[in-house]
Amino acid sequence: MRRFSWIVTFLAVLVFIFGSVISSTAGEIKVGLMGPMTGAWASEGQEMKQVLELLVEETNNQGGVNGQKIKLIVEDDGSDPRTAALAAQRLVTQGIVGVIGTYGSSVTEATQNIYDEAKVIQIANGSTAIRLTEKGLKYFFRTCPRDDEQARVAVKAIKNLGFHTIAILHDNTTYAKGLAEEAKRLLEKDDTVKIVFFDALTPGEQDYTAILTKLKGANPDAVFFTGYYPEAGLLLRQKKEMGWDVPFIGGDATNNPDLTKIAGADAAAGFYFVSAPLPKDLPGEEAKKFLEKFAKKYGNPPNSIYSVLAGDGFRVLVKAIEVTKSTDPDVLADYLHNKLKDFPGLTGKISFNEKGDRVGEVYRVYRVNEKGEFILLP
Repeated sequence: MRRFSWIVTFLAVLVFIFGSVISSTAGEIKVGLMGPMTGAWASEGQEMKQVLELLVEETNNQGGVNGQKIKLIVEDDGSDPRTAALAAQRLVTQGIVGVIGTYGSSVTEATQNIYDEAKVIQIANGSTAIRLTEKGLKYFFRTCPRDDEQARVAVKAIKNLGFHTIAILHDNTTYAKGLAEEAKRLLEKDDTVKIVFFDALTPGEQDYTAILTKLKGANPDAVFFTGYYPEAGLLLRQKKEMGWDVPFIGGDATNNPDLTKIAGADAAAGFYFVSAPLPKDLPGEEAKKFLEKFAKKYGNPPNSIYSVLAGDGFRVLVKAIEVTKSTDPDVLADYLHNKLKDFPGLTGKISFNEKGDRVGEVYRVYRVNEKGEFILLP
């Protein structure tokens, strides 16, 4: 019986060893997607999922990466930091090489340490808060730019548009408050511009007439709102309903077609916002081909630049795995930090600095026309 038991044990060890070899050479490479599939920003998350599913399908149809197929594992962060932390904990137990996402800075911040401690590459697509890359996290990257660049472009637009008294309104989230404070810092350096209001609203409410009344009392030339599109749309609609015709300028979190659905085209007309270029304005041939493929599969081109930025996160991760022939997080992080140079992304050339930030200028200024369309300004 002892000899039989020894043989069974020996065979089990062989099965484990050969099984591990087969798994590592012919198994799947698991990539996570963490996005807001539900909640206030669900339209962003759903489109992120569509973009990544299309790219995974294309990659696998071309033979995968180094002979291995990609498996996408999707977790919903619910547009909420607490839900995101649970989603991140589930993802890191499933053997993922890296995770793409997420959209909101406060949501991303709730997950950064979880991924870093698990040594999982995280590539955010819409999280622009400055402090996310000031923590020295080795495995964190983002394909979107930072809020200090966004604030600089927004302040330049405010000056170019001839506004001299500015109200700044945020929503106390990591992203919105950080952008508001950075814009305030830059505007205070210019003695031709005066800040007459700086305060926050509570996101998710249905009536902003009280804060709009306070804003109106400050008598600004323009209002810079640094929060997200659901609140921006409601502010624009209720501003029009109260007969106040002051221009509003938004940050990149207002760049979503739902803005005009919430506000109505009439109320949204004349709204300015700073953003990375919309998908329709991406100049590269590779981007145009991808948009055509997306439209063929889903019936319409992508509406959000942040879903395309998620796609670029996936593409640079795949490139790192392909070139290094490794899924080791330290090898991948080293490649992305130091060796990936001017990768031809859908949203333009991509390189990362030592902090994991994308290098180069990305932001542009848009205006909403009378039809509710987002028009790129020259």
